[in-house]
Amino acid sequence: MTPFASFQGICTALVTPFVDGKIDFASLQNLIERQCASGVQGLVLAEITGENPTLSDTERRELLSFVVETVGGRLQLLMTVDANDTRRALEQIIAYETLGADGFLAVTPFYNQPTQAGLYLHFEALAKATDKPICLYSSPFRCGVEIAPETVRRLRENHKNIVAIQENGSSCNRVAQLVKENDADFRVLTGEDVMMLPFFSLGAKGLVSVAANLIPEEIVRLYRFVSDNNFEAAADLHRRYYALFRALTVETNPVPIKYLLQRRGLIKSAEVRLPLYLLSEKNVAVMEKVLDGLNGKI
Repeated sequence: MTPFASFQGICTALVTPFVDGKIDFASLQNLIERQCASGVQGLVLAEITGENPTLSDTERRELLSFVVETVGGRLQLLMTVDANDTRRALEQIIAYETLGADGFLAVTPFYNQPTQAGLYLHFEALAKATDKPICLYSSPFRCGVEIAPETVRRLRENHKNIVAIQENGSSCNRVAQLVKENDADFRVLTGEDVMMLPFFSLGAKGLVSVAANLIPEEIVRLYRFVSDNNFEAAADLHRRYYALFRALTVETNPVPIKYLLQRRGLIKSAEVRLPLYLLSEKNVAVMEKVLDGLNGKI
């Protein structure tokens, strides 16, 4: 496996640029080329940062096909499987594998609140449908259900293509437990830029980054410092970008990061799809202050 197929390193949760209600493929291509030159290991497509709830099935296939062709094997491409109906999730995984996805981010079924038994059977069905690597996505805040560490351990023991879990939260205790209870080849990732340093100190091995849309080279630098056990340099870099990491949460993701990308000329428009809306005037001032503080650093 290449580094990110084993889910170790930095992967960018790529935004989906829009103009006038349609995917802006020109801006998307610019973002992809910048990512390919930055040193990140992979891209996650149609994750929450990519506004998966408002992408149609046709748009998801078009998005994946375009990115596969544009990347041309330079990065690992992970496609989000996010249905809360197992049958539809299986249809997604089969379609995305055919289109060239290298692996999958499998979201915890949301809203219908399955039990742990249901979660196990759901993820088991996905693992049996593909030989490609699968990363579980755990975000109780968004999905309403947490994948219990025992469920994660059973899935990993019985299905070796379940190779990682993305933790979207701030529980260091949970990260330590997941690392301890699984084999050394199972990867715990963080989906929060601000939690990279503490989670890596506990044994996490990867980051699915929102900030890397804007500062991919610096996020890669941070990862390399941590990998070299140079936590002093890592902490210094983390402090430098801490205000940015926090600012990315002032409103619902990806509203803040799209604002910053548009301000830096990296995408044509900060447009998001309803029910999300453009950044409020109050938080525009917050973002402008962050940009002023980062003058010359991005």
